[in-house]
Amino acid sequence: MQVPNVVIPGLVKKVVSVLPAKPPAWVLVNTLNQLLKKEILLADMSLLAGRYFQIGIEDLGLNLFFTADEKRFILADQSIPVDLYFGANMADFLKMLLRQEDPDTLFFNRKLKIEGDTELGLIVKNLLDSIDWSTIPLMKSLVEQ
Repeated sequence: MQVPNVVIPGLVKKVVSVLPAKPPAWVLVNTLNQLLKKEILLADMSLLAGRYFQIGIEDLGLNLFFTADEKRFILADQSIPVDLYFGANMADFLKMLLRQEDPDTLFFNRKLKIEGDTELGLIVKNLLDSIDWSTIPLMKSLVEQ
């Protein structure tokens, strides 16, 4: 499935930006924890423990905050300063996850923002690159289309 270059309309952003961010952040954190548990996400959690992250889906106005300890990912309060910010439009995140675009290409084309701790950003980017999406049934079907 080829992801089209679509930016979500401003009206949708206005609506989404006022909705609570905890439910989608909870889905993200639980998905990451399941990937850890099933050893699909091979993260050295000691490198991520105590660090605060923000994922910004910019065209949706959605910001997801989370942290990690030595064993798992945890929801975080948005008032705590983040160590690392990853931001992009929804289509660009999908392209990255479906391996239609390399994170480096998105970054150098200014479609992926990585701000904060540079070393931590490299660790997370390499971690995302290392995931074998073919081991996840839903993602496998999307990648193969």
